[in-house]
Amino acid sequence: DVQLQASGGGLVQAGGSLRLSCAASGFTSDDYVIGWFRQAPGKERVGLSCISMSDGSTYYADSVKGRFTISSGNAKNTVYLQMNSLKPEDRALYYCAAVEATAGEVHWRCPSPYGMGYWGKGTLVTVSS
Repeated sequence: DVQLQASGGGLVQAGGSLRLSCAASGFTSDDYVIGWFRQAPGKERVGLSCISMSDGSTYYADSVKGRFTISSGNAKNTVYLQMNSLKPEDRALYYCAAVEATAGEVHWRCPSPYGMGYWGKGTLVTVSS
């Protein structure tokens, strides 16, 4: 079974940084995509950034380009989301998600939560002004 374990949320002041981690298990090949989504109170869940575990291709939503960086760790089944210059509007529950997919699919699977197949529990990010 595929499992995703997200961690790293917390409270940070505006302008500060946080790093989220997602550890994936259960995939039988490298053809999968891991991504980060967030859901603010009263709003829909949206895709922020995804990475292909086969070739490192990435996707970023316009709202986080230049501030957030997604990367895979040395363990290869771990993905990080480095979040810099955090704003109060970044406050949300952040979810790690994954799906079996080739590298070419990362750009169309990521923007919508419907493109993903597996979900971890959310981790809360709070940004104080």
